[in-house]
Amino acid sequence: MPSALPLADPAPLDGLLPASAAEGAETRSFGVYLHVPFCRVRCGYCDFNTYTADELRGAKRADYASQAIEEIALAGRTLARLPARPVSTVFFGGGTPTLLPAAQLAAMLDAVHGTWGIVDGAEVTTEANPDSVDAEYLAELAANGFTRVSFGMQSAVPSVLATLERTHDPLRIPLVVAWARQAGLEVSLDLIYGTPGETLDDWETSLRAVLAQRPDHVSAYALIVEPGTRLARQIRRGEVAEPDDELQADMYELADRLLGEAGYDWYEVSNWARRDGDGASRVHRSRHNLAYWTGGDWWGIGPGAHSHVGGVRWWNVKHPAAYADRIRHGHSPAAGRETLDEATRRLERVLLLVRLQDGLPLDELAGEKRPEVAGLIADGLAEPADALRGRVVLTLRGRLLADAVVRRLVD
Repeated sequence: MPSALPLADPAPLDGLLPASAAEGAETRSFGVYLHVPFCRVRCGYCDFNTYTADELRGAKRADYASQAIEEIALAGRTLARLPARPVSTVFFGGGTPTLLPAAQLAAMLDAVHGTWGIVDGAEVTTEANPDSVDAEYLAELAANGFTRVSFGMQSAVPSVLATLERTHDPLRIPLVVAWARQAGLEVSLDLIYGTPGETLDDWETSLRAVLAQRPDHVSAYALIVEPGTRLARQIRRGEVAEPDDELQADMYELADRLLGEAGYDWYEVSNWARRDGDGASRVHRSRHNLAYWTGGDWWGIGPGAHSHVGGVRWWNVKHPAAYADRIRHGHSPAAGRETLDEATRRLERVLLLVRLQDGLPLDELAGEKRPEVAGLIADGLAEPADALRGRVVLTLRGRLLADAVVRRLVD
């Protein structure tokens, strides 16, 4: 997230937070993100902080769980100065968390529970590649407190997966979903659209394959070509075409229509939750991600993980070897941090809340920007009925042009 503040403020070796981080803490949710930075192969489009075996430079995957548990202990000591709050959501992301044995993920989750406690009914999610789990693995996760698994499906079309350099067999998706269901886990399926060479028919094939599984939650993200990735180099050399903005818009509209017809409600621009028999979909929303979007507190564990507590944001050293060295010496792994002023925090609330189906409260807007809402309604970008109720909620067209809407509200 862009900030007007310096990106290189020093982070103290003990991880101590300023007294301001405690202000109002009892009113904010608290979640924990655990970053597992390991992958079998590096996908050509990915710029996440991940490492294959030959990139670890002496760091050992087998040592990682104990290192993460040490950072959890440090976080517990640091947050002991704030009002006590149990954890409401835990999310294991990556990388591929499920490259680690299930027992190691369970040990990290136990450390979270032992440090802060976890509320009854908490959401505990892990990301997983479809080829990294089996029925026994998923059952072990469920037995140890996990409630949800998010499978990186990306596409059901082999040629699209090949362009993305994803290695799983799309025919495995029904198997892993069935195993997760048998274990009692909720299921999210994650998709990417707009891959070079992907057609609208290909995308419809993937959407219908998702709907055949009736997941609880669906994420669908437009492919973004990130600088420095292998895909960016392939496009620069003319080996593959750039994503087509108009085709991506058509794909988004198709996704929204098919998902809506099948009983899914959008709740964030790129996320849909399944409606239950009573017509409610809130129960299947990703509560962890909603905490990010609505200004909650979270501690990010692991190499490159970002954290936010009470307007203080920091990020850990990126490489697993550097992270291990900090942990071994009893130091905070934070590489730098920033303390957000109120103007920056308000800007970020606008950027994030406007993307939600629950909308942006008008009182979050600076006074001189509130007249812009009438223009958004006139241009078909915001729902008029919601504006009368004091909120900016995007129409379908507004979701397609969400970045432009934000610029009108903050520039």
